[in-house]
Amino acid sequence: MKSLKKVLLLIVSLILVFAIYLVINTLNFKSTQITYESAKVLEVNFSSVENFSKAIKIKTISPENTIDFDSIQFQLFSDFLKNTYPLADSLLEKKTFNSYSFLYKWRGSDLTLKPIVLMAHLDVVPVIEENRAKWKHDSFGGEIINDTIWGRGSIDDKVGVVGIMESLELLLKDGFLPKRSIYIALGHDEEIGGVNGAKTIAQYLEEKKIKAEFVLDEGGSIIQKLIPDIEKEVALIGIAEKGFVSLELSVSLEGGHSSMPERETAIDVLSNAIVKLKENPFPAVISPTIEEFIENLGPEMPFANKLVFANKSIFKSLITGIYEESASGNALVRTTTSPTIFNSGVKDNIIPLSASAVINFRIIPGETISTVTNRVNQIINDERITIKTGAFVSEPSKVSSTSSFGYRTLNKTISEIYPTALVAPYLVVGATDSRHFNAISDNIYRFSAIKINKENIKSFHGFNERLPISDYENSIRFYHQLIKNSTSK
Repeated sequence: MKSLKKVLLLIVSLILVFAIYLVINTLNFKSTQITYESAKVLEVNFSSVENFSKAIKIKTISPENTIDFDSIQFQLFSDFLKNTYPLADSLLEKKTFNSYSFLYKWRGSDLTLKPIVLMAHLDVVPVIEENRAKWKHDSFGGEIINDTIWGRGSIDDKVGVVGIMESLELLLKDGFLPKRSIYIALGHDEEIGGVNGAKTIAQYLEEKKIKAEFVLDEGGSIIQKLIPDIEKEVALIGIAEKGFVSLELSVSLEGGHSSMPERETAIDVLSNAIVKLKENPFPAVISPTIEEFIENLGPEMPFANKLVFANKSIFKSLITGIYEESASGNALVRTTTSPTIFNSGVKDNIIPLSASAVINFRIIPGETISTVTNRVNQIINDERITIKTGAFVSEPSKVSSTSSFGYRTLNKTISEIYPTALVAPYLVVGATDSRHFNAISDNIYRFSAIKINKENIKSFHGFNERLPISDYENSIRFYHQLIKNSTSK
């Protein structure tokens, strides 16, 4: 009896010690947020809003089929930039790439300082014909309705192009002289890979042996109530982005009449392969990027969540399980598997001779295109299936530092313009033009000064894309302040 009591006492003591350990870690899991004095609010004239509207009206669509490329619209946008921003066009060095992409250079007074590169893209995705009726306002109308501007590109990414150019024009008008040189890279084909735009610009900078202090492109944004248990707005700075590869699976088998099917058809074989891939997802991992995300936002959560994140080495499975509950969270912790195209058959009474499918993988840092392809081969394990890599591929990016001048300057600028927002590093799950700039800088960041919420998150690349005028104005303020913060010292 006494020995049983001793065992129970020991168990209770261990539980108590464990609980104390968890609580101490939680109490020491303190906020990393840095506060700065709010910047003086920059006045933005309504003419700037009208300029944004004009930009949206120009249909700079990057089509999947290059034969549909409308050079007239891209020339109109080129003319728009030249005529709307005469100071930037005349006072800065300007170079054109493949007719419609541009690189501006604002030469700094201290050439010993590394330059910065600000990026945006002026092309947009098409508006799907069958979705036109779902648009509340003209998809290329640039209409201003109740303090909101509507149209394709208002979020992705003409707000970046026009926001940067408006801020440049204001600074030039005020006689601002940067100590650090500034490059502005505006690509015209980001939506189809950026090969003729951003990639060509990056190659030019590499040939000129330009090494930037940091590069800033689109990617992160200011999230409103999309992170569970955080009520405040959260500014997410992308410090890395996932890779991209699509694998085409194809199989050919004997066909025939549907009334006398063999045990397996081409469709059966391919369908089973896809089921195998879906039933065997890539393992969930807490990558260094997500660890930093947790370190910055975990202390801002309620106590129970805070306890879990403060002891992430103990609760790793629980944390990954929490992320896996949503599509957006799941994308942060693993390489995702998405069947996107399936082709087979021409008639309901004919068993097809062949079937093909495309599976898209978004690759988490730590994996590579090679490791993804090898794993797919191992899981399918069927010699009848041929696997071919798609034309557009991109390895996961390197992870940029959160202690660099660039990240600290971004953090400071965001806090000055959005004083109540939390700031955290983030893994960008999509692809951006910044991936072409790996040779230009070790510190590549992805952030747009716009607010994303449940109401607008599906509008870019979808329908009813729109942006509050206040977001557009704050975008100008953000770039204006960032340039000053980055180039005045």
